[in-house]
Amino acid sequence: METVKKIPIILDTDPGIDDAVAIAAALFHESIDVRLITTVAGNVGLDKTTNNALKLLQFFGKDVPVARGAAKPLVRPAEDSSHIHGESGMDGYEFDEPTQAPLDHAVLQMRDTILNSPEPITIVPIGPLTNVALLLTLFPECKAKIERIVLMGGSASRGNHTPNAEYNIYADPEAASIVFNAGLPLVMVGLDVTSLATLTTEIVEKIKEMNKTGFMLYSLFQHYRGGSLKSRGLKMHDLCAIAYLVNPGLFQTKDCFVDIELAGTYTAGTTVTDITNRLGKPSNATVCLDIDVPAFREWAIEVLGKTV
Repeated sequence: METVKKIPIILDTDPGIDDAVAIAAALFHESIDVRLITTVAGNVGLDKTTNNALKLLQFFGKDVPVARGAAKPLVRPAEDSSHIHGESGMDGYEFDEPTQAPLDHAVLQMRDTILNSPEPITIVPIGPLTNVALLLTLFPECKAKIERIVLMGGSASRGNHTPNAEYNIYADPEAASIVFNAGLPLVMVGLDVTSLATLTTEIVEKIKEMNKTGFMLYSLFQHYRGGSLKSRGLKMHDLCAIAYLVNPGLFQTKDCFVDIELAGTYTAGTTVTDITNRLGKPSNATVCLDIDVPAFREWAIEVLGKTV
């Protein structure tokens, strides 16, 4: 029997209900090796995102180190997204309190994981990019051992937190600017596809009956305001980054120059995506522009069926 070659990743996250779905998929997919989970303030504050990551790992019965990261953006005041995810970030299900303690200094843990790995590591950020920016700034020697960055964030069209800006980029645009301009292979899995990647009522009901994880996610979905379960479906933003990692054929992409607007009164945090190369600059990102929604939904059901 042929051994599946696994993709070693660091998952940088701010759980978050759709983060919980992405974490489940990453931990149980046969092609992914989660070496480290790092937490960042985002959907809710750092203490809550860290505790949520630990709760999920305990629930899943997985032994992966969790390291606390940045409690606030590089420059700006923190702005959370608890109006989408609830006060705790994962309202709706009573998790046991975790027994695992988090490690400190996520950026140091990221550095050590990358430099000590025999093969290059892929970084998968599904929250604000503060930790990743600090890593690339403080320890540029890590760049040679980073395979690529596959991030959920940004948009080539419109925003979801402001008219133009997607939340993860808006939360720390200075960090995003550092990451996009770091010269590393980068995939932007943004709102152009994640807003289409929904789970319908019928699919959520099916997931509920599949296993323990399905019931837990179903319970969280009742408190998730990322879309409408009754009409358009629930948007699986962060799960799309995991889907791209293992099934890039689901997506239509284009290599583009992307930069981050920092100074705009109304446009700070905008991912300025030069699809038609009007600026004449070399591309620095593979941008996801469309997704095969039926195939994504089939894939999501399949991967969540592999969980506990």
